[in-house]
Amino acid sequence: MPLSPEQFLLELFAVFVSAKVVGEIFERFRLPSVLGEILAGVVLGPYALGIIEPSNIIYSVAEIGAIFLLFRAGLEISPGDLIRVGGKAMQVAVVGGLLPFLLGFVYLKLRGDTSSEAVFVGAAMVATSVGITARVLADLGVLSTETARVILGAAVFDDIIGMVLLAVVSGFANGGVPRWPHLAILAGEAAGFAMFMIYVAPRIVRRMEPRVEHLSTQNASLVIALAICLLLSWLAARIGMAAIIGAFFAGLVFAEYAPQWNLVPRVAGITEFLSPFFFFAIGARLNLKLFTGNILVAAGVISFLAIISKILGCGLPLLSEGWETAIRVGVGMLPRGEVALIVALVGLQSGIVLQSTYAIVVFMTAVTTLIAPPILRYLFRQEISQSEDRATAAEVQL
Repeated sequence: MPLSPEQFLLELFAVFVSAKVVGEIFERFRLPSVLGEILAGVVLGPYALGIIEPSNIIYSVAEIGAIFLLFRAGLEISPGDLIRVGGKAMQVAVVGGLLPFLLGFVYLKLRGDTSSEAVFVGAAMVATSVGITARVLADLGVLSTETARVILGAAVFDDIIGMVLLAVVSGFANGGVPRWPHLAILAGEAAGFAMFMIYVAPRIVRRMEPRVEHLSTQNASLVIALAICLLLSWLAARIGMAAIIGAFFAGLVFAEYAPQWNLVPRVAGITEFLSPFFFFAIGARLNLKLFTGNILVAAGVISFLAIISKILGCGLPLLSEGWETAIRVGVGMLPRGEVALIVALVGLQSGIVLQSTYAIVVFMTAVTTLIAPPILRYLFRQEISQSEDRATAAEVQL
């Protein structure tokens, strides 16, 4: 039965407010608000208290929220920065992505899960959340350090790898039985799509820029950016990839002009409204009753493997610079975020990933996101202390 306008508005209000309130509580305890928004969905959703049961329309709004979440992330990553970043960050990203994927895949196969589920879980273990990592480093006041730059550069490449993997697993979901030649072609298409968006598309936007300035439409730059975001999201979905891949690269395309056109704060306003629906929907799909026996053990093992594999995989290329740097980078790459959750959601919606497997990925994402901030605070304790001393000295001089 379709919702009436009044019911739909009430549902929008209930989901949005509950997600933001719980997210605010988490922020007060210096925890990522995204975890609070997911928790709101878990507790208030159909599998727990049953106070809010999201309709199909809410889930559609949630998917739009995911698109704008990745569009905003892309806006903050300049293609030039990706091109200029050192090979060091690329090595960290590749090794730090390969090891988690392999360990996750092998463990689930040993448990007796299907190859498709093992691929989805392995892919979910790859990507580091650029947003969460950057927020943690900024809160600690260490963004200007060389180690932090390596972490952020590697995290950006990690998300690119995660995007390509998501394209592959999306094709996996659509194809059903593994068809490796088809997947190889799909991976090539995704890589080609990424290269075009990084190297060619920004030049096209550069030529468009003078014309945009002369348009009479109010907020013309924002209108064009949103239109391109929706177009590339559709195009990515049309050629067999997830829509958010197109949105992410749409952000990259406009990143160079984001400051000039004031895109980030304006898109952030849209994202602040839409993203809570996405994270609430993630939690609402999680059945806590599944965390019993083997599932709880599997969630713990996957979380452990996700932690160890990132620390070892990301730290290994940096051992020549000392254990301290290697461990800092490894821990900085721990938080999984939107990409991991979206990969799991693609699998769940396709019917390939079971509710139990989805629960394992959400559990892993929460654990890796929760433990990184306190460990980083300890590892960067000297820099934090020096920063605080400088701030104190500055106050005394005033």
